Amino acid sequence: MHVISYKRLREYSEKHADCRDALDDWYKTANQADWSNLIDVQSIFPKAEAVINFTVFNIKGNKYRLVVDINYEKQLIYIKYILTDAEYDKEDWKNDPYF
Repeated sequence: MHVISYKRLREYSEKHADCRDALDDWYKTANQADWSNLIDVQSIFPKAEAVINFTVFNIKGNKYRLVVDINYEKQLIYIKYILTDAEYDKEDWKNDPYF
């Protein structure tokens, strides 16, 4: 998989330093993965789940949520949102016009 873009992860972790290592680990794993569906994703990240058109990863024990769009055919992961658990629970992000 090719993750677009690491820059978003880096910028977020500059503001939330406690998730830097967890986001880096996720990036390294995802960037080396060859996933063809959600079941493949869940074999590595068992708590990953489909939410609307996105895949949501729990980061740092559910303290953060990483919301991505995965194109399995093209082997691309687009980072859409990185949210704290409180931000994720507000569900404002689900009003995104790209849903």
